[in-house]
Amino acid sequence: MAPSFDCAVSSLLCAEENDSVFYDNEYTGWVGGGEVERFEGETWDHHRYYRNLNQNRVFNGLDEHGLPLQSDECIALMVEKEHHHLPSVDYLKRLQNGDLDLEARKQAMDWIGMVHAHFGFGPLCEYLSINYLDRFLSAYELPKGKAWMMQLLTVACLSLAAKMEETEVPLILDLQVGESKFVFEAKTIQRMELLVLSTLNWRMQAITPFSFIDYFLYKLNDDDKRIPLRSLILRSIQLISSTTKGIDFLEFKPSEIAAAVALFVVVEANTVDTEKAISILTHHVL
Repeated sequence: MAPSFDCAVSSLLCAEENDSVFYDNEYTGWVGGGEVERFEGETWDHHRYYRNLNQNRVFNGLDEHGLPLQSDECIALMVEKEHHHLPSVDYLKRLQNGDLDLEARKQAMDWIGMVHAHFGFGPLCEYLSINYLDRFLSAYELPKGKAWMMQLLTVACLSLAAKMEETEVPLILDLQVGESKFVFEAKTIQRMELLVLSTLNWRMQAITPFSFIDYFLYKLNDDDKRIPLRSLILRSIQLISSTTKGIDFLEFKPSEIAAAVALFVVVEANTVDTEKAISILTHHVL
């Protein structure tokens, strides 16, 4: 059985405070204290033209100037360690049989996607947010019938992912865009962030399909760095991002998803023979 959520929360309470990390009441939205932190004298709402510098980057430093790829040893180590960055093995089955609320997860993902688009965050930030959410839900079962807890968890996961990945991050309060039934004050979100961090054992630099994709594409093209792969990588990023929309891909490891995507884009672009591509990728993934 999963550890007690309430027990874990209690360990995050400050000794001088008697109130809970969470506020178990039905409210339509609040921000406590009346204090809103400022960003260069203005709230984030004034930054309508904000776009993150990472939005158009290509993963692992690969750009038109060409930076070194990971070594074979690095890739092998990531394949060995990637299971540490996945939900528990029974998570998919629990979503499929109704033990976990699949609709609540879908709503959380929709909200993450909306905020991701609003601020122009990079695709890895969105992917990490969902990775953190799934890993947490696989370790702790939130109490039934308390939708505000799921919303709070979602905000915390997105906030942590933005801090990990983005070069500019809006204030926690300003992340809560759109029409939401619940709005949380900063200290409440920060305490949930601590709970997420401890539950995930502080493994926040997660290994994802993005960790492998540029390496696989270069290998499929015989390490020929003269080949312009930017379009293939951008297509791969699009496909990897789309794998988060449902739950079917939770069955596969990041390296397996990256290999499948790499195979698809090179076959689609007619740059590599299919049998050759499968042989190359099988060597690295299996």
